[in-house]
Amino acid sequence: MKKLNLWFGAVVLAALSHASQAQILIGQTAGFTGPVGAGVKETTEGAKLYIDAINAKGGVNGQKIELISLDDKFDPKQAAENARKLVEEQNVLALFLTRGTPHTQAIFPVLEKNGVVLVGPSTGAMVMHEPVNKYVFNVRATYQREAEKAVTHLTSTGISRIAIVYADDSFGADGVAGAQKGLVAAKLQPSALEKFNRSKPDFDPIIPKLVASNTQAVIMVASGQAVVEATKALRAAGSAAQIVTLSNNASSGFIKSLGDNSRGVIVSQVYPSERSIAYSMVKEAQAMAKAKGLEDISPAMLEGFAAAKVLVEGLRRAGPKPTREKIQVAFEGIRKFDLGGLEISYSPGDHTGLDFADLSIIGPNGKFRR
Repeated sequence: MKKLNLWFGAVVLAALSHASQAQILIGQTAGFTGPVGAGVKETTEGAKLYIDAINAKGGVNGQKIELISLDDKFDPKQAAENARKLVEEQNVLALFLTRGTPHTQAIFPVLEKNGVVLVGPSTGAMVMHEPVNKYVFNVRATYQREAEKAVTHLTSTGISRIAIVYADDSFGADGVAGAQKGLVAAKLQPSALEKFNRSKPDFDPIIPKLVASNTQAVIMVASGQAVVEATKALRAAGSAAQIVTLSNNASSGFIKSLGDNSRGVIVSQVYPSERSIAYSMVKEAQAMAKAKGLEDISPAMLEGFAAAKVLVEGLRRAGPKPTREKIQVAFEGIRKFDLGGLEISYSPGDHTGLDFADLSIIGPNGKFRR
């Protein structure tokens, strides 16, 4: 009987051990605190809507997804260290939903060294697309595409004096390149082109230049808090210039941070309107949010939701015993996957994902509208 009990105990322990391992570990490093915290939280919340729904149905190929999220405080060095810990110490199978251009670039060596894919980086930097990185799979349009579309819209309304204010980093440079394309097409020069230190924004020397140039619109390629501070300073200086920023600020938290200055601010978007139920992906996200007691979804949540759908599809294709190598091959094999009104494909020579870009404006009710 004693031997039987020992045998039974060993079987139970083995089963419990197997159960604890029957999960797919996915890692995330992003600035949950700091200047982009509001957007990061919303994007992650949107991703969890879909991941939780999949887990409730038994997971992927019988294995539940566990998302391990670490706060890098929007610091590139911390992002690199977090990625190393997730990959080399916690043995995640893939990384997911990073935030920031220099921050994501900082983890490239970790991806290369360990053969780990990164799915859905929340940045539209061209460096994520060209040259093609074997381990990076984008799920959104580029910042250049957004900025160019914004300039095209402004010039189509008769605005000709357009200034560009940008963070002095790879993200800022990317946005400037896109905006310049639009200006060149319209045969215009920027009325002002001003950069600032991303780590320590100081708009005191910039605002007078914008006012003096009689700028009609300002495209701000910067993180949420920097845009909030610049907008506040611009309004305090008496300027009524149209404020335009990119989709990295497409969150309800950004609107709240702007306060009374939010109305009329244009924010580019890389997904359909979060109220456009003509897209089944939007309708699906709305239903899942309602089931969790959430009143509404934001563009940032929709970005996370879409990225999670792509992540799950790649994991599903990797089979019941996924490895880092199998996952990379599986993602490159995705062709014409329907997210719910938007189609996404990858190949060894193209990891771009989607090219959807649109513009929204913050209305008097504090909501984005198209």
